[in-house]
Amino acid sequence: MSKRKITKLNNLKFKPFNKYGKSIKGWFWHKISFDKKTNFGTYVSKLKPGTKTLPHIHSGHEEFLILKGDLIDSDGKVFKKGDFISYKPNSHHSSYTKKGCLILTFMRGHNKPTKIKK
Repeated sequence: MSKRKITKLNNLKFKPFNKYGKSIKGWFWHKISFDKKTNFGTYVSKLKPGTKTLPHIHSGHEEFLILKGDLIDSDGKVFKKGDFISYKPNSHHSSYTKKGCLILTFMRGHNKPTKIKK
């Protein structure tokens, strides 16, 4: 089947995460099916211990599955291996990891860097 792609999680080739124009220290990604123009697609992120994501707002849905490690959201909620998280359009957040993590992300729309509302 020429239109099928199989991605093996134990053989990913990570590159610096540069979706916002410049690389973010400690954040790497492997694009599975990702369209930069529409910001739709799927990718695996690897965050090294101590890595922080940028605060952002979603124009569309963002969903992700924690494959390994844990991730702490801006409201203090801890996501662990096996958790599937869904954000609706116009939601705001940022995250960080103390120990590092591996995340499978399903992106449907652009994210805009912003400040987190408290």
